[in-house]
Order: sequence, then C-alpha cells, then structure tokens
Amino acid sequence: MARTSPFKFLQEVRTEVNKVTWPSRRETMITTVMVFVMVAIASIFFMLADQVIRVFVTFVLGIGS
Repeated sequence: MARTSPFKFLQEVRTEVNKVTWPSRRETMITTVMVFVMVAIASIFFMLADQVIRVFVTFVLGIGS
C-alpha cells in the first residue's frame, strides 16, 4: 500500500469534508423529534409485549391461582 504524507492526507480530508452536505438546523430538529417519537412507540410496544408474555407465562405455570 502506498504511503501518503500527512500534509497530503490532510488536504484530501479537507477536500472530502467540503463535499459533505450538512443538514440544516431545521432538518436536525425534525430528525431528532422523529427519533424520540420512534423510541416512545418502541418502548410502549415492548412494554405491552412484556405484559402479554408475563400473563401467558403466569397462566401456563399456574402461578398466583
């Protein structure tokens, strides 16, 4: 593998960083809110699934009756 000088490497990094399309503040906020909403939905889903499994296992094992 060919070796590059640190100076050339930094130039290439700077060139690539300039090509990046950075999100706007609005896009970042919308995406952040979407992540929080999806986390809330997933946590509710898993809480309900856990309760259903708990009731099923309790019924099958006959615990509590």
